[in-house]
Amino acid sequence: MPSNDLPIIEIIVPLQSAKIREASKKMQSTVYRSVKLLALLSAFLLGGCAGSSSYMRDVGPDAANYSTQDDKALIVFMRPSGLGFAIQSSVFEIVDGNPEFLGIVSAKAKVAHYMEPGEKRFMVIGESADFMDATLEPGKVYYSLVTPRFGVWKARFSLRPIRTADLQTEEFAGWYKDTRWVENLESASNWASSNMPSIRKKMGENLPKWLAKANKPILASDDGQAVLYQPLG
Repeated sequence: MPSNDLPIIEIIVPLQSAKIREASKKMQSTVYRSVKLLALLSAFLLGGCAGSSSYMRDVGPDAANYSTQDDKALIVFMRPSGLGFAIQSSVFEIVDGNPEFLGIVSAKAKVAHYMEPGEKRFMVIGESADFMDATLEPGKVYYSLVTPRFGVWKARFSLRPIRTADLQTEEFAGWYKDTRWVENLESASNWASSNMPSIRKKMGENLPKWLAKANKPILASDDGQAVLYQPLG
């Protein structure tokens, strides 16, 4: 009578091999995620580091003459924290549901932008998108912090409005001193255009969640100042 041993072995071995391959894939995936997370954590925690972008240029203090304009509002986005320095944050104004690029804010940098006064909605992009509403008056200067926070695969960012009372604190003086002025190069707009599909996707995924929040960040019209901040000393 013929033996049934061979067919049984032929069935069991492939099943065992499949299980081994699946376990190996899971292990490799876990190791990959762990290494990537460790690299992100290391980059995120190096808080004293400054970032840079090939799409922006540094502006010396003497050349950073951002005087107020009677018919325009001026908003300054500052990122004094060095956390997540390896990840760039980009800021936008949302106009009629469309993101309009304002600039890239690296760690330890600040960027100024003149704009039409009125009610605004700003967006910052990292791993995800976050938002801030504002009411801007002409002839005034407004400030917002770009604050990093830990994401899944890279840093996320939020926008924090700076109140009038904040401008009188030593903390704000330190933020201002520790950030350098940067301006857009022509290539910055090209970068934003080429990445717009991803930017729109992040906006679409995160804006409904933000709108559902009870306490949304809002920059009030009376937070504006008549002149650009001048550090003492």
